[in-house]
Amino acid sequence: MNTYGKIFRLTTFGESHGIALGGVIDGVPSDIEIDQEEIQNELDRRRPGQSSIVTNRQESDKVEFLSGLFEGKTTGTPIGFIIRNHDHHSSDYDNLKETFRPSHADYTYQTKYGIRDYRGGGRSSARETASRVVGGAIAKQILKEFGISTFAFTSKVGTIGLPTDFSVCDVDPKTIEANIVRCPDEITAERMICEIEAVKKIGDTIGGVITGVIKGLPVGLGEPVFDKLQAMLAAGMMSINAAKGFEYGMGFNGCSNKGSEMIDHFTTRDGQIGTVTNNSGGIQGGISNGEDIVFRVAFKPVATLLMETEGITLDGRLQKLKVKGRHDPCVLPRAVPIVEAMAAMTILDSLLLGRATGKIL
Repeated sequence: MNTYGKIFRLTTFGESHGIALGGVIDGVPSDIEIDQEEIQNELDRRRPGQSSIVTNRQESDKVEFLSGLFEGKTTGTPIGFIIRNHDHHSSDYDNLKETFRPSHADYTYQTKYGIRDYRGGGRSSARETASRVVGGAIAKQILKEFGISTFAFTSKVGTIGLPTDFSVCDVDPKTIEANIVRCPDEITAERMICEIEAVKKIGDTIGGVITGVIKGLPVGLGEPVFDKLQAMLAAGMMSINAAKGFEYGMGFNGCSNKGSEMIDHFTTRDGQIGTVTNNSGGIQGGISNGEDIVFRVAFKPVATLLMETEGITLDGRLQKLKVKGRHDPCVLPRAVPIVEAMAAMTILDSLLLGRATGKIL
């Protein structure tokens, strides 16, 4: 499916080396002021060519709105937009026409559809996520009206991670943009950058983890049993290219603890219930509990290596393969705004679902 969401819905289209990418956003409330410059800023955070540790493909990623906005406000009708492709070197992929890259979507797309766009991966390319960032940027602006914000950052590259005592909920989002790897700790960021540069130099790639934080949520978001809030977030995050895992709160680490070590200790102030600890990650029983939601998304190393590997041909023969083109040695720096976008769209969709049933706000 190419549509995400139930009420706030984003449908995307386009390929990596096609004329343009784009999307249609439906379910947007009317009469909300939208800052198009802020949307472009979000796209600039995701675009290629922005630093030495990402692909050097040069795309301005300028968004063009076709409908749904009038005099700076939403009209309540579908918002249509396109992002034109300019700097695509399709000839770099000629040697992939008859050969599948290992661990890539080449084989599965060919088998499923009987045809594939081998230029840059076509629809399977992470370039498709530019449309998600537009949807997420609009969702972010609407969520501000409700005092809800979301941010994400690179928390681990390979084996290099933030200190164990690092407080993720106290991060100032401005520090995330202070370095090219988008890590809020300066010392850790420098080590991460060195690691990415080292693997890039030999034509290899590396994976890691992005941490997301959602603040200002009311109690009650989530629609059990099949649309639990963590299930909706997981679906959004796992739809991102190269995402291999999702966890929230204590996640997998908590599975080795005793129940007495995992409970959240409650506190009250001015008649409001809060928690001293947040092992639940802001969600209990599939419903937001009013605390910050903290989640993590694991990303694998990019499958396309700029070193010689062994692929397989259409007729089933093993063949030495040397990929050309411009590819990310690590997806994490550019995936940060994508994670934020998927989180914002998920939360806004859940908020609208809650309001439709008369339970939220």
